[in-house]
Amino acid sequence: MSEPATRPPLPPFTEQTAAQKVRMAEDAWNTRDPARVALAYTTDSKWRNRAEFITGRAEIEAFLRRKWARELDYRLIKELWTCAGNRIAVRFAYEYRDDNGFWFRAYGNENWEFDANGLMNRRIASINEHPIAEADRKYHWPLGRRPDDHPGLSDFGF
Repeated sequence: MSEPATRPPLPPFTEQTAAQKVRMAEDAWNTRDPARVALAYTTDSKWRNRAEFITGRAEIEAFLRRKWARELDYRLIKELWTCAGNRIAVRFAYEYRDDNGFWFRAYGNENWEFDANGLMNRRIASINEHPIAEADRKYHWPLGRRPDDHPGLSDFGF
């Protein structure tokens, strides 16, 4: 696919435009569509995801296909932590179940860097997860976009 000309909002980010960018990323990831998600990144984007190093859209798509094949019923909430210039720091939590029916919640932080066209050229993610009982799940919206009236991370104290 060809690279889009721009992907607004563009840097330098304000708190408002950074929050918009974060929600757009959350919405895309909640589609669990690797090709769609990968379009937000430059063709040579560099990732560190936990201990895995990924370069370029093709590797991003492959990574996300593997991820969502293992992480079923995936639901994610992201929240802006801070921003400056072309960088955004995000915190997030997501819930999923494995193919044995065990539920997990993962917490993490991401540092994002964008090019002038608003495409992410660097993503550094640190993530920890732990098992949870199904009764302890907090994310109960239908698969897809989190409803606007659903609590966010701060509402849960995450």
